[in-house]
Amino acid sequence: MVKIKKILLLIFFSFCAQSCGLTYVPFKYEGKKFKGLSLVAPPDSVGISPFVKIKNTGANAISLMPYAFLPENENKLRFSKITDIETKRKQWWGETPAGIISCIKSAKTLGLSVMIKPHLWLKHGQFTGDLNFKNESDFLAFEDSYTQYVLQYAKIAQEHKVEMFCVGTELATWVKKRPEYWRNLCLELRKVFKGSITYAENWDVIADTDLWKHLDFIGVDAYFPLAKGANPSPKDLKGSWQKHNKTLAKLGAKFQKPILFTELGYKANDHALEKPWEVDYTKPYNEDIQKEAYLVFFKEVWQEPWFAGVYFWKWFPSKEKNLESFSPQGRKAEKILIENYTKLN
Repeated sequence: MVKIKKILLLIFFSFCAQSCGLTYVPFKYEGKKFKGLSLVAPPDSVGISPFVKIKNTGANAISLMPYAFLPENENKLRFSKITDIETKRKQWWGETPAGIISCIKSAKTLGLSVMIKPHLWLKHGQFTGDLNFKNESDFLAFEDSYTQYVLQYAKIAQEHKVEMFCVGTELATWVKKRPEYWRNLCLELRKVFKGSITYAENWDVIADTDLWKHLDFIGVDAYFPLAKGANPSPKDLKGSWQKHNKTLAKLGAKFQKPILFTELGYKANDHALEKPWEVDYTKPYNEDIQKEAYLVFFKEVWQEPWFAGVYFWKWFPSKEKNLESFSPQGRKAEKILIENYTKLN
């Protein structure tokens, strides 16, 4: 009966949308929004203090990011196993099973929702979206190692009652070329993990896959360009999200799924809003451009009906003197984040 009612409602809204000149049925997310931070993996063991500071920002969610590595001329990932007595490679504690488990426990103690979001490091920093192999045998070997990597953390997530699992991060070429593998991986993942599942895709290729139909959330690493110029004014930023919001609304409607910003961040440097995904830190320091980007996000995106939440990139476990430029910590953007996270639902 519930399914029949849902189908009838979709038919009704489809008719209304067409009569109003729309070509899709809008999707409305009715769950609790994720007010998240992407936690930089602690190099060494930490206690609960960093998570108390996160809680004090008004955040209700964190992203934890283990890493696996693909060396040059190899076809299998190397990653720390949960059975390892100690890390066999030089790797930050927070990127390993032991670190992930400890961070989950600390977050849970404070009532923070957790997303585990596995990342890859390829060769000499190659962009993961270009990952490809010429030979079928290499693809099969790599995929076998990736499945082991993902399922290891999915089992950890299930054991420790993690709310969200991200099956991959910015892997566009591979996802498009091997859809059957990804469909089967999602099926295997659901056998192990009973929480919500997403995938984090780069903003410019989110429409190039139908993997979304196998997931609970459409995950977007939302580094959309906002404005040109070294230091655009608030007036220049007015309405900057309108075009992007239309694209996201159509995507959510197509798959009838909520959209989650699995990453979103801006550097505190001149020109940061032209290509927010760039990691060039050589441009002049500019806190105001970062602050304005945070302001316009909360003003123009947060109340969109399809929007399920955000994980800001990125948050360090401690405030160091020279925090990497993407972090809002100790900057004007942090004040904007706290003001909004503490008052918004």
